[in-house]
Amino acid sequence: MSDPHILVTDSDGIVTIEISRREKKNALTGDMYRAMSAALCHAREQHHVRVVLIRGQDDLFTAGNDLGDFLHRKAGDPSAAIPFLHLLAAFEKPLVAAVAGNAVGIGTTLLLHCDLVYAAENAKFQLPFVNLALCPEAGSSLLLPRVAGHQRSAELLLLGEPFDAAVAREAGFVNRVVAADKLMDTALAAATKLAALPAQSLAVTKSLMKRPPDRSALEAMDEEVIFFSDLVAEPAAKEIFSAFLEKRQPDPTKIHGHKA
Repeated sequence: MSDPHILVTDSDGIVTIEISRREKKNALTGDMYRAMSAALCHAREQHHVRVVLIRGQDDLFTAGNDLGDFLHRKAGDPSAAIPFLHLLAAFEKPLVAAVAGNAVGIGTTLLLHCDLVYAAENAKFQLPFVNLALCPEAGSSLLLPRVAGHQRSAELLLLGEPFDAAVAREAGFVNRVVAADKLMDTALAAATKLAALPAQSLAVTKSLMKRPPDRSALEAMDEEVIFFSDLVAEPAAKEIFSAFLEKRQPDPTKIHGHKA
């Protein structure tokens, strides 16, 4: 389904999902979650789509869930956010996020499922679940301590205070902090680079990185060699090898299977 507050574009191998409900600080409703889920399903199913970019504007990401939706929800009522988060967590293609201004609640926790996150210097994050008499969501009680450690995560989740982009980068879920007027260009440049790379190789690499972290190095090696042996015989790898030896640019049609 579509929603006027979720702007979706599909161009040059990149699906961009823009949250655009500025009169409500980009707060997310059930219909907006359903529209984002539909965009992710489209991106997952279309071969030509190789990257998804999630963004707001250069001064606003999202204030999180619309509290009006929460106010009228009863215990056990299904939330449209759950299918969206499940799609996000299981998404096989690269996910890039560009964050500026407020990123509250799910505006922060969804970033834990993204592969590359760029934040503007004006970005302000917050995990106010306890403050709202709630608890963490989107798997953040597991994922945030995994990247930030227990004490830092406890500070962010238990106190629920706002924190800036520098703290988010130190916590490990923001790759780079840039000036607000450079944010969208930076995120789009990264997405464009990803879109030009072999899609199968990206998907395999992402899947390996998301395997259970408690496996041993030997187990990881054994898993990698299976995929490596298959990929090295694929047309994409052979074209890249040949291009290197012949001192030329690889043919995108041989890497992607069609004109890039």
